[in-house]
Amino acid sequence: MDFEEKEKAVVVKDLERRFGRFVAVNRVTFEVSRGEIFGFLGPNGAGKSTTIRMLCGILAPTGGTGRVAGFDILTQPEMIKAHIGYMSQKFSLYEDLTVEENIDFYGGIYRISREKKRERKEWVIEMAGLKERRHSKTAVLSGGWKQRLALGCAILHEPPVIFLDEPTSGVDPISRRQFWDLIYELSGGGVTIFVTTHYMDEAEYCDRLALIYRGELIASGTPEALKTKLMKEDVIEVLCERPQDAMGEVEKITGIKEVALFGKGLHAVAEDGETAVPAIHETLKEHGYQMERIEKIIPSLEDVFVSLIEARDKAEKPQKEVRR
Repeated sequence: MDFEEKEKAVVVKDLERRFGRFVAVNRVTFEVSRGEIFGFLGPNGAGKSTTIRMLCGILAPTGGTGRVAGFDILTQPEMIKAHIGYMSQKFSLYEDLTVEENIDFYGGIYRISREKKRERKEWVIEMAGLKERRHSKTAVLSGGWKQRLALGCAILHEPPVIFLDEPTSGVDPISRRQFWDLIYELSGGGVTIFVTTHYMDEAEYCDRLALIYRGELIASGTPEALKTKLMKEDVIEVLCERPQDAMGEVEKITGIKEVALFGKGLHAVAEDGETAVPAIHETLKEHGYQMERIEKIIPSLEDVFVSLIEARDKAEKPQKEVRR
């Protein structure tokens, strides 16, 4: 292993997983650097969970190669399990156990020494803000506290790589923000974070992103690069009265490919923004709409991902079962 590869926490090349004739993950290749926050995005059924299960040593790949924390996913799955943390949206906590009992349970699973376990337990309780609730049953904790406790249990053994699968699903916005502050702190300490999320604002927090669709990696890069380099069409923001009604009028304009409600207004995807802006303005004016703003903007990640997925659907027929 050369020096450059040692600096990579996850290295995957042509990773593939088939279930019978169905290809769930199709020759996926990517790398994640040490200390990086790497976002793995895709719609339900895209192959996210299957990929993570292979990286965590739970599911053997059908083809390709990969290393996680320096260990081979094909030949060293048990070593991988010992050197990673994993947290799912269900939090993997025992509701009938107290905060301390949950931490003690995971300390036993990870075979942490008695002296070290005491130190790490106090760290988790402090990190999760649960000093006053250490003897409370986990069932009575709020979603935010459960979330931080679950994270603490997942990193009790101080793994170099953490896999977070939809970790903020169902948690209030303030707790989500506090959780991401913890993620930044861990990343700053050299821990690699591999996270899946369906919240587009959270995707912005990642150092790099990869989009998987129908088992294939269709885009990767920094959030900024994805927004400025990958989308060929222009995005027009339209702020006007009755946006839902206005959407029908904007959709009829030549050169407009798609219109969707976005916040209090509309996002229109156009072949050419320079001609689309005056055309939208004129159309809405003709139909008596009061307008606040119509301008070309940098697309959101949601705009980019929808555009990429639609382009892939148009370019290819739906994924078929393949023969061995």
